[in-house]
Amino acid sequence: MKVGIVGAGMVGSSAGYALAVMGLASSVVLVDQNHDLAVAQAEDIAHAVPFLSSTIVEAADYVGLAGASVIILAAGVSQKPGESRLALLERNAAVFKDVVGNVLAVAPDAILLIASNPVDIMTQITQRISGLPANRVIGSGTILDTARFRSLLGRHLGISPQSVHAYVLGEHGDSEVLAWSNAKVGSLSLADIAAQVGSPITEHVRATIDDGVRNAAYKIIKGKGATYYGIGAGLARIIKAIAQDQHDVLTVSCVTPEIVGVKDVALSIPRVVGAQGIETDLMPDLVSAERDGLEKSARLLKDSVESIRL
Repeated sequence: MKVGIVGAGMVGSSAGYALAVMGLASSVVLVDQNHDLAVAQAEDIAHAVPFLSSTIVEAADYVGLAGASVIILAAGVSQKPGESRLALLERNAAVFKDVVGNVLAVAPDAILLIASNPVDIMTQITQRISGLPANRVIGSGTILDTARFRSLLGRHLGISPQSVHAYVLGEHGDSEVLAWSNAKVGSLSLADIAAQVGSPITEHVRATIDDGVRNAAYKIIKGKGATYYGIGAGLARIIKAIAQDQHDVLTVSCVTPEIVGVKDVALSIPRVVGAQGIETDLMPDLVSAERDGLEKSARLLKDSVESIRL
């Protein structure tokens, strides 16, 4: 599989590095308006490859994306300290109009994987601009938030996060919903596993984990300016599901015909991902507070995207 990455900044290069060292692609092509940056990132990543895989990593212009099966869109302006993801909307929408046109001119059959924030709105904008079926325009969505949720739950319980089955739904951002009610470890509910391992999940524990998930990006941005390793690995994980046709359940974003009464909005719920992109949506059972939170998140995103003129 050939994978293209538009935007060779920290997110795009981290995704390229993860793809290369995991050997998930036969080739990775980086494109950036700063060609020198794309060349430098490609060279640096390529020098790591001999230790771990045989992926070819190179820089090119848009023509070099021809034949790519998946193209990551990580272009756009960076999030500033204290800036909400939704505040990025107007600045990044303009960038994508040019990027998507250039990409589809050379790779009309590619699956587009959106990483730029605010990712749910950029996913919906990309689907509008491209005219592609919704299942072929995938946002990274809450895949990273879900990983953070599982990591913090696993840390509290002393369990590997890979054995924790819990999801973050809705917006990748301030209105996201942690689905506590259906979280499990193995086949056990959180209450059962917490009792068995002697680590109760109190209201204080819930509040601490919620804060750790919901505000992680702001804390990281304050300390080092941007987040990139986590989302880079998350993007590689999505591509693995596509490349190997794994039919994996991942919390990714795409334009959804209807969700909790809100029509035509991009947000994250668990979805089956395989070679054709998103194959099936899996709407989880939620308690009323979680359902209300998801509806609020969906309406916020819907109102935001409808304000954009393309």
